[in-house]
Amino acid sequence: MRITSVAFLLLLLLSCQQSRLKDHPEWQQHFAAYGIKNGCFMLRDQAHEVIHFYNKDRCLEQVVPASTFKILNSLIALETGIAPDEQLVIPWDSIVRDIPAWNKDMNMREAFEVSNVPYFQEIARKIGPAVMQYYVDTIKYGNMNTGNRVDTFWLDGSLKISADEQVGFVKRLYFNELKGFSERTQRIVRSMMLREETPGYRIYYKTGWGIDGDQHILWIVGFAERIQQVQEHKNAMNKSDVRIIPVFFAQQFEIPPGDTTQDWAQIRVEILHRILKDFGAIP
Repeated sequence: MRITSVAFLLLLLLSCQQSRLKDHPEWQQHFAAYGIKNGCFMLRDQAHEVIHFYNKDRCLEQVVPASTFKILNSLIALETGIAPDEQLVIPWDSIVRDIPAWNKDMNMREAFEVSNVPYFQEIARKIGPAVMQYYVDTIKYGNMNTGNRVDTFWLDGSLKISADEQVGFVKRLYFNELKGFSERTQRIVRSMMLREETPGYRIYYKTGWGIDGDQHILWIVGFAERIQQVQEHKNAMNKSDVRIIPVFFAQQFEIPPGDTTQDWAQIRVEILHRILKDFGAIP
């Protein structure tokens, strides 16, 4: 589904209120470096209330969220008590799968890190269709279609979401603004998303790899925090000498089905780093 440029501007203005918009056609080079022709990137600069994007049409195109849905799946499990905390262990079902890291008992934090699909399918079954639909509707997550199977709808093409919507979702998560979820629940899930931490920055994200029609879709969705040391004035209200500057992002691109010529899982992280550095979000 394609949306016109006018609709794009209207949607962004509605979702981001008075935020300004800036196109970055130069970000195409970061995808082209790996031979990627169909990709997009959206970044919200919270400090300056500016939305930065590459490939505006694709940023608004709803596609399968794949494993990025594990962010919301985890939130619902924690909020409903299905998972008392992120240490909930689900025993391995003894089915040997192609990803060795999945073939063992593990808790939610571990399952989130290795993107264990069977673990989160069991979580979804425990949540159940009615409760799942309630929270998807409450959050207004993508097209809000949970399909006919509670354990596959984020993989089978029923549920779809755009990069624009993903950015709005993680921005609300960052500021504890997700309707229906406690501060504790949102804090735990944010901590599960932490993937890189240095003295100068932190990057939190969830990846996804799904099939939409005849294309393989790769996602990376989350936020980065730049950590700056400052010397505050002695009378300043902020007594800390550390400033945290967040940006929120969603990256998505297509690869040909069955293409194993490159390490696409690693490439999506490399592209993220290239764009965040280009923007100045990380050193």
